[in-house]
Amino acid sequence: MRLFNTVDYAVVDYESASDTIIEQAEQRSSYGVFALPVHGLVTAVQDLLMREATQQAQMIVPDGQPIRWAMNYFHQTDLKDRVYGPTLTLYVLRKANERGLSVFLYGGNTQETLGKFADFIREKYPKVTVCGQYREEEADGNTLSSEAINKSGAHIVLVGRGCPRQEIWVANRLGSVDAVMMAVGAAFSFHAGTIRQAPTWMQNAGLEWLFRLLMEPERLWKRYLLTNGYFIYLFLKEAILFRHWRLN
Repeated sequence: MRLFNTVDYAVVDYESASDTIIEQAEQRSSYGVFALPVHGLVTAVQDLLMREATQQAQMIVPDGQPIRWAMNYFHQTDLKDRVYGPTLTLYVLRKANERGLSVFLYGGNTQETLGKFADFIREKYPKVTVCGQYREEEADGNTLSSEAINKSGAHIVLVGRGCPRQEIWVANRLGSVDAVMMAVGAAFSFHAGTIRQAPTWMQNAGLEWLFRLLMEPERLWKRYLLTNGYFIYLFLKEAILFRHWRLN
């Protein structure tokens, strides 16, 4: 379902999304998955490269309560919950563990985060093989080759490089990496334990952005001030057009 004439979101829940991801992983399909909250959607509206990347992804899940609310309002999808990237990651890892699949980790805001995330997977999902882990300082992400990932035997590549770098990286490697590539951002830090997640009640109320802003004000104030405000503008604009269309 398309929001703001830009991003086509999948109407999925955690179970259906993770089932599809595991099915594609077992077939070694080159398959791109994005978990886009408000920030990702607004970035796609404003940034051409990000918008082109979203058009290539095979699955974009509604990561964020405001995204779910918008889909339910404009498309009557009746979604009961968002599909939050860090939680979807756990669903995928659990099912990958049941099947003994291999996972490659690419990203993390520090080497410590990457290492702790790998340790988390080995401890919680012992039948998942962490077949490779890689982090780089360079912004363009050209030093990790598709060939290296394929040689590792990865079924799934978890990518945590921040939006929009991770989505553009995945889009540029569709067709050359024989694995499911999931752009999941903060999942690395959350599951590594280096950044705290918002309490459940704040997540359910769509206030996770406020919790993260309080945790990292210097880094995130501009993002949330601008993107949240622009999302509200887009929603109201679309709602007026939607109401006019329904009345006519």
